[in-house]
Amino acid sequence: MKYKENDLLTAMMFRRGLALLGLLMVFALPAAAQRGNDDGEYRILQARYGTAENNVDVTQRLKELARQDRRFKLVNELFNVDPAPRQRKTLRIYAQGRDGQPRTFEYAEYSEVDGSQFTGWGGGNWGQANGGGSWSGGQDGRVEQDGANPDEGEFQILQARYGTTQRNVDVTQRLKQLARADRSFRMGNDTFGTDPDPGQRKTLRVYARDRSGQIQNFDYVEGSVVDGAQFIGWRSGKWGQGGSNRGWQGDSGLEIISASYGVGNRRQDVTERLREQIRGDRLSVSVNNSLAGRDPAPRRLKTLTVSYRLGGQTLEVRVPEHQTLSLP
Repeated sequence: MKYKENDLLTAMMFRRGLALLGLLMVFALPAAAQRGNDDGEYRILQARYGTAENNVDVTQRLKELARQDRRFKLVNELFNVDPAPRQRKTLRIYAQGRDGQPRTFEYAEYSEVDGSQFTGWGGGNWGQANGGGSWSGGQDGRVEQDGANPDEGEFQILQARYGTTQRNVDVTQRLKQLARADRSFRMGNDTFGTDPDPGQRKTLRVYARDRSGQIQNFDYVEGSVVDGAQFIGWRSGKWGQGGSNRGWQGDSGLEIISASYGVGNRRQDVTERLREQIRGDRLSVSVNNSLAGRDPAPRRLKTLTVSYRLGGQTLEVRVPEHQTLSLP
């Protein structure tokens, strides 16, 4: 009889334990659901979109995007604005960690923005604090690069010159040093340690090639901010190996678009070789196998075909083997 009473007491305690556990789960689930997928490590203060020189506040628009989706691809259309046309832009988010320390997160244009690390992302319960009101925003200089390689841009730097059309100097190596030290800097005579044309307003002219092979000039007037976000390998300094004798060229300078040597479908691309031979907007080179480094079509007469741009016009020329290409 005593055993039966003990068994009954044990059963009653077990049932009460289950009931208490169920009650705890009822209260715990809403809290977990509240935290769920919207609990991150950083609280957003502000968001800006653009470049160091031209950018706009997009905090409210980012809230709308966050409510719609946890991830999205970063393009101009999302913010209905292009603050810096023809330049690769960045979404810069200023946030604060649980330890109270500020953090800055950067997402390059066309990369994917993931809100999982931000507190209250989908709820939009952020952005009430002042994130700085400007591109500098972050207070401790610590920048977390997200969504893309921090040194990945659209243009490969060939050379950099500083000065005026009449007087200028090559500053490629000095620019590499500055790039390794910081992603952006304000430019002037003191920056390069020289004044090539006293009394005149000078320009930093960066010659770069895009992914399609087209060469562009980027001009930064004295006193402006140079931002390396759009250049490939900016901080690593893995650029400037080509075009070291370009001189001071305007948009109308000689530019080799493409070049090939051979016959029919047996041709060798020699675009880079010709670009390296440009001297002061002029090109003169003998057309033979040494140009390609090999004979792409033995025992056959070959031709050098060149597409180039000069004075704003795109032209094409064909030169037979054993002749000389001269441009212009």
